[in-house]
Amino acid sequence: MKAFLVLLLGAVLCFDSGYSLKCYSCTSQLSNSKCKTEVDCKDEDTCKTDVIRVVGLFSLISKGCDSSCTSLYQDFSVGNRNISCCSSNLCNANAAGSVRCSYGMAAGIAAGVLWTFLKNSL
Repeated sequence: MKAFLVLLLGAVLCFDSGYSLKCYSCTSQLSNSKCKTEVDCKDEDTCKTDVIRVVGLFSLISKGCDSSCTSLYQDFSVGNRNISCCSSNLCNANAAGSVRCSYGMAAGIAAGVLWTFLKNSL
């Protein structure tokens, strides 16, 4: 009887539950607050966030489902582009923060190295 229940449980877990990945979607928005539209993706899609940042001026944010998403970071003399991919429900909620976070982390590491250098030279 126990073996039958284990097999039954295994069979139930193998059935597709009809799960559909949900992502936030928007096109060329200046504010992340305008990127809160939820969409259902196709079976093979992941969530994609594309942020183009022009230093000191603005950021253009695009989000949605993508079947061939590839993460990318490009640095230009006037800004950067950051494409990120994720595969859990509504995982592309934060867009501009991921770009700012990379600068914050770089500044923190630079400050730590500088502090260590200054502390050891005194």
